[in-house]
Amino acid sequence: MPAQSAIVGIGQTQFSKKIGISEAAVAYQAIQNAVADAGLQMKDIDGLVRYSLDTNNEWQLAYNLGIPQLSYFAVAPGGGNAGANTIQLADLGIKGGLAKNIVVFRARNRGKQSSAGPGQFEGGRPWEKMATQVRETPKKFHNPYGLIAAVQEMAMIARRYMHEFGITYEHFGHVAITERAHAMRNPYAMMREPITMEDYLSARWIAEPLRLFDCCLETDGGAAVVVTSVERAKALKQKPAYILSTGNANVFMTVPGTNYFKPSLFSTESAAVAEMVYGRAGVKPKDVDAAMIYDAFTPRVLIGLEDFGFCKRGEGGDFVAEGNIAWPNGSIPTNTSGGSLSEIYLHGFNLITEAVRQIRGTSTSQVKDAEVVLVASGNFSPTSAFILGSQPS
Repeated sequence: MPAQSAIVGIGQTQFSKKIGISEAAVAYQAIQNAVADAGLQMKDIDGLVRYSLDTNNEWQLAYNLGIPQLSYFAVAPGGGNAGANTIQLADLGIKGGLAKNIVVFRARNRGKQSSAGPGQFEGGRPWEKMATQVRETPKKFHNPYGLIAAVQEMAMIARRYMHEFGITYEHFGHVAITERAHAMRNPYAMMREPITMEDYLSARWIAEPLRLFDCCLETDGGAAVVVTSVERAKALKQKPAYILSTGNANVFMTVPGTNYFKPSLFSTESAAVAEMVYGRAGVKPKDVDAAMIYDAFTPRVLIGLEDFGFCKRGEGGDFVAEGNIAWPNGSIPTNTSGGSLSEIYLHGFNLITEAVRQIRGTSTSQVKDAEVVLVASGNFSPTSAFILGSQPS
């Protein structure tokens, strides 16, 4: 089925370790920049989609941005594991005729200290409010025993991945080094100093087997996109990035972001979503020109490459070591802005804006004649993905 919606505007703020403004102000800047990029005005916006983790709410955004009326607003659950679901929600809103121009965004301010308030997201990092989460099922079964932050949860998966498939530290290192090389060409990326394998292997442990460069950045900043119909996109100033397909998946009884209760850690929801988005778009892995694969931690990229059919299960390490995700000569250049490891961590939203730049032909690591770009959220439940195209079908 031909695309019915397209991304027509992208915007971001500066990226910083301490941005010095409120999380609301971050959202306002990103949204204003995206709307201007699309050639629209705030009065044209009638839909909003955000992450459930975002502290900004719809009425505050509409009031302070001067949006006259919202006819559609929706919330995607979670963070990096379901980030692509924000685009699915916007796509559905456009397809259903519920709104004309929908803004999707993510704003973060992790630099400020945690507040004294009881709310889980009243500033600071969620892990600082863990006591309020232990009551939740199934967190109470593993939080008290040390599996608290996402890096600790991922470390368990990474160790099993190494054990089952012979993945090495160096395989993880190739992901970090490649994404840093991409970031070096991106003037907005937070980390632009090159790293070597020696640098990677000598870095401190965060949660074994994951080292410093295996982990995403803790940063402040925001980004936004504008989604509209294919027909309306024709009259706007930017080249549309057509939404060819979307998909998401969840599984009963799971710790979000893990696969602990499945018979195999590597029977992932991403593999199920891959079948959805490829089938709905009418494309295959060989048709994809660039991939934006959620990279809060390096093992997620290797597993994601396998999930989406760029290599077989267990072959992700060698696939990356052979240079296949590197721009410009890799078979599937991946996270070409530097991603969450070297550009900024926005729960994967910066991967969405980079995918649009690839379709537009404006990336700092531009894949020649990019026509089909995959964006995939975290591998484990809940998860989501979508495919962008340079043409509506």
